[in-house]
Amino acid sequence: MRVCLIASSRFPVREPFQGGLEAHTAMLAERLIARGHQVSLFAAPGSDYRLNVEELEVGTFEPSAAARQDVGAPPRQWMQEHHAYLQLMLELIATGADRFDVVHNNSLHHLPVAMASAVDVPMVSSLHTPPLAWLESAMVLAGRDVTFTAVSEHTARAWAHAVDAAVVLNGVDTDRWAAGPGGERAVWTGRLVPEKAPHLAIRAARAAGIDVVLAGARLDPGYFEHKIAPLLGPHVEYAGHLSNRELSEVVGGSAVAIVSPAWDEPYGLVAAEAMSCGTPVAAFARGALPEIVSSDGGRLAAPGDVEALADAVREAGALDRGRVRSHAVEHLGIDPMVDGYERVYAGVAHGVAAA
Repeated sequence: MRVCLIASSRFPVREPFQGGLEAHTAMLAERLIARGHQVSLFAAPGSDYRLNVEELEVGTFEPSAAARQDVGAPPRQWMQEHHAYLQLMLELIATGADRFDVVHNNSLHHLPVAMASAVDVPMVSSLHTPPLAWLESAMVLAGRDVTFTAVSEHTARAWAHAVDAAVVLNGVDTDRWAAGPGGERAVWTGRLVPEKAPHLAIRAARAAGIDVVLAGARLDPGYFEHKIAPLLGPHVEYAGHLSNRELSEVVGGSAVAIVSPAWDEPYGLVAAEAMSCGTPVAAFARGALPEIVSSDGGRLAAPGDVEALADAVREAGALDRGRVRSHAVEHLGIDPMVDGYERVYAGVAHGVAAA
């Protein structure tokens, strides 16, 4: 099929990935291309050209000095992203039917959903977050012109008040996230931001008596400076923002992966990646994490309870790495995810709603 895949405009779809959404989008585009689909990935400037990228024109719009004087003017970045998506949707209204069989909105922006009815191509839109007001507003305008999918059962339930979404579980490339030998330290990976709460992972590691290494993008400098930097030292290392290969080596060489969200995780890609490496997971039971972290793959703790998370670290570290890896290969692989999207694409192309 000819697939228009719309990514987030905030960060490039390239390694090192800023977060799970960029990693997910790259995997999906890569695998669809490998399966013979014609994919055009509309993504932020600087994205990986091997994914057939057509860059969103973020940054081309500059509000006038007069407009900036408006006390209610939105932030400059918000306006530039709005302009980029507006331009894309107008292009799809004009030429989309000649170029594509399906549009898959994998972004978090409201305009693709709000303007879907004007595009003469069926649209699929994936839900990657808890409910957001601007997306709810767009859904009212979209009506039946958009088929929604959710990355987990939890996310589908969270949005059920606004829309019915078919579940297409996220997945990971279990060949790329290969089995590792384990090690002595714990690992925490992801965006270093308050909602991911790596400072709680550090506290849990301390309570469990295990060293920990952190890896990921420092997207909130103030949070890192005040909550993370003071905790770094002989027993807590920040390894930086790593490539996929580097990250898989660090994760696979760790005793246990700590996942410490202070929000409801829509899926929890870092947990699936760790288990694919054979590294058991100790996590707060928030969002979709109970769906993907089974008793074979790790241990769950009450949300926000650092002592319980420390107990989970100790218990998870004793699990058999082979069984952890097997759980990931059997239940968390990327191919079932791509199969699911292919079924949804085929259904909307023939006017059949996703189940």
